[in-house]
Amino acid sequence: ACPSVMSLRERTETLKNRNVHNLDLSISSIRQKNSKNMPESAEIVLIGCGCPLRGMGWYHAVQLLGNKCESAELKYVIEPWFLGGGKDGPGGKEFAEWAATVEGVGFHTSLDDIPAVVEGTKRCALVSGRTADNPKLVGAAIKAGCSTIYLEKPGAPTVAELEAMKKEAGDAGVPIFMGYNKNVCKYVSKTREFAAANEGSHVTFVSNNTYEDNDASLGECFERNCEGMLKNMAIHELALVVSFFDVSVDNIDSVVADKSFSSMKTLKGPSGKEWTDFDKIKFTIKTKTGKEVSVQADRCGGDVTYGFVSNSEGEEVFRYNMPDEDDLENVKKLADEYPGAMAYFFSQDPDYITVKERVGKACVTGGDAPGVATIDIAVETLKVAEFLTPTLMEQLK
Repeated sequence: ACPSVMSLRERTETLKNRNVHNLDLSISSIRQKNSKNMPESAEIVLIGCGCPLRGMGWYHAVQLLGNKCESAELKYVIEPWFLGGGKDGPGGKEFAEWAATVEGVGFHTSLDDIPAVVEGTKRCALVSGRTADNPKLVGAAIKAGCSTIYLEKPGAPTVAELEAMKKEAGDAGVPIFMGYNKNVCKYVSKTREFAAANEGSHVTFVSNNTYEDNDASLGECFERNCEGMLKNMAIHELALVVSFFDVSVDNIDSVVADKSFSSMKTLKGPSGKEWTDFDKIKFTIKTKTGKEVSVQADRCGGDVTYGFVSNSEGEEVFRYNMPDEDDLENVKKLADEYPGAMAYFFSQDPDYITVKERVGKACVTGGDAPGVATIDIAVETLKVAEFLTPTLMEQLK
């Protein structure tokens, strides 16, 4: 008897299955090869550390050194002030003592001092210096081989400077992500979700800080944050309304200050110079596209930030705090570990980690950083701040 002959269909199916199997092996080997070549984490260059317990840059360093972000590793700290002219002044001794405890990280006064990027490495600049220095620092970071930039708010003193930074980075193919950590906060998403599910809801985002309610404390605050409250403390809330409520200068129909809550003062700073700013402000924005949202900020309001929702009668029906009950244990632990540090570091600790991790991963993969504000959001946010400041000051005169 003749041996059975494989049909044409059977032979075709066998060849197809074999090819698919070989293709799967080929794809798998390519992925393994690429994963081996891809760095596990971005090397972070922290630009502007500031004083221990007070500087935002310092707290970024603390989190990175504590291995809180698997996609980001601190490699260099650029601190021209405390390693230069300010080393013998206030905070200089504290910085030197802290830096002496840090191992495996290079401390420098300039980006020119760090080595070139090693092949196969991805470098990310975390720019946390003085706002006025940022345009120069971003340009220097690009020249130093940084392929991604994490830029602290508000990014630059003026819209024109921020737009110039955006163009410079865009021309170099370097994405800029912003440190607007409240965009990824739990209290923001919970507040928005409740409002979306209940017709007639009105959202108010509330930001508080812990300055003492006296002229000396607020005068120092006004001078140190001389860009003004809306470009500093409340800039996070403006980024929220720009990101989620279609607020832009062109789309604002009206803005009205709540005069019963708001306060504007002219105070002397430590230098003796006078500064005029809001110590607290509340206002409601209505857009031309029919959306409405409120912002409230108080320099002396405490250490809880929150969002709340009012119904059509103006009654509060929902509130979500930051920190919430789940986070309070972590806040207490951090406060015990770093006594004397700025209280807002601890309440926003998880969100700082989230933003750095997503930006670090974006640097490594070349992809997006989900939920993290881009420089486009920052530009529009700063435009809104520059528009609102004189408008609200005029209403409070």
